[in-house]
Amino acid sequence: MSAPSPGPTPHYPPKPRPGDRVAVVSPSAGLPGLFPEVYELGLRRLRAEFDLVPVEYPTTRATDAGPRDRARDLTAAFADPSVTAVLATIGGEDQITVVPHLDDAVLRANPKPFFGYSDNTNLLAHLFDLGIVAYHGGSVMVHLGRGGAAHPVTVSSLRTALFGTGWHELTEVAEYTDESGDWRDPAGLDRAPTMFPASGWSWYGPERLVEGRIWGGNLEVLSWLLRAGRIGPSGAYAGCVLVVETSEELPPDVEVYRILRDMGERGLLGGFPAVLVGRAKAWDLARRHTPAEKREYADAQRAAVRRACAEYAPDAVLVFDLEIGHTDPQLIVPYGGEARVDAAARRISVRY
Repeated sequence: MSAPSPGPTPHYPPKPRPGDRVAVVSPSAGLPGLFPEVYELGLRRLRAEFDLVPVEYPTTRATDAGPRDRARDLTAAFADPSVTAVLATIGGEDQITVVPHLDDAVLRANPKPFFGYSDNTNLLAHLFDLGIVAYHGGSVMVHLGRGGAAHPVTVSSLRTALFGTGWHELTEVAEYTDESGDWRDPAGLDRAPTMFPASGWSWYGPERLVEGRIWGGNLEVLSWLLRAGRIGPSGAYAGCVLVVETSEELPPDVEVYRILRDMGERGLLGGFPAVLVGRAKAWDLARRHTPAEKREYADAQRAAVRRACAEYAPDAVLVFDLEIGHTDPQLIVPYGGEARVDAAARRISVRY
């Protein structure tokens, strides 16, 4: 079976306003059912920080919902005329089984801003193909349910993406963390994570201005979509700005290289004039790397990306260590929306 052909150039759906109803869904893992305290904290901040009214669906808190049921709720969220945006509670690892059950006619007829990342790359890429700009980032549980308080950089970025329009410049941050708390510890809700000094962005390649629409997402999920035939012909994405980031599963550098190599052999990688790489998450509760091990992991990942791009996209502008992935804080970027990458001035802007 041939890969699906991507649809029209994505267009921005109308934005929500403070006071609006927004859908809160679990298209991947039903972790609100396992960690209700974290989830409820995220909902309280959604109300208090953004003045939005969350609307749940039958599978939002369900830990065993099947793909058809999750797709039904996601379709219903888009169809509901009283709902003005759709937010994912968290990611997971099987959303690839949900997307085929969506009613694309409903999504096209009722375009709404969708917010999610990680496993939600499946839906982000699908909406891109349907001609709907979505938003890479935002998590009710991870970032709004963050211990202590939501990071002000995340809050500012999410507010701008939710309510703002026009061009917005992304900025470097002074601190970050990739050491997430243990949701099984009730005291963690009151404890802010340990933060670390953030290195600035690293730039490589020609000093030129690149303008294009954002495509990409979580690198591991992109590899699944390639294997499943869910990514269209390479020419459909040529000229896009590629955004990639890796997950808490901490894929080794050789896997990162091979995924990008395979994208190169497919003809995809060479079509991207700029590649924006999220800061590597180099620590997990199951793999508690030392500071030296974290540096080694991140350095090896950068080297893997540079190697693949040198082989398949030698003229691309590369930028590393953006806050666009599984680290904290997080910057929200428009998936399918426009981006400007100015390598001479070392500035990155996106249009919300």
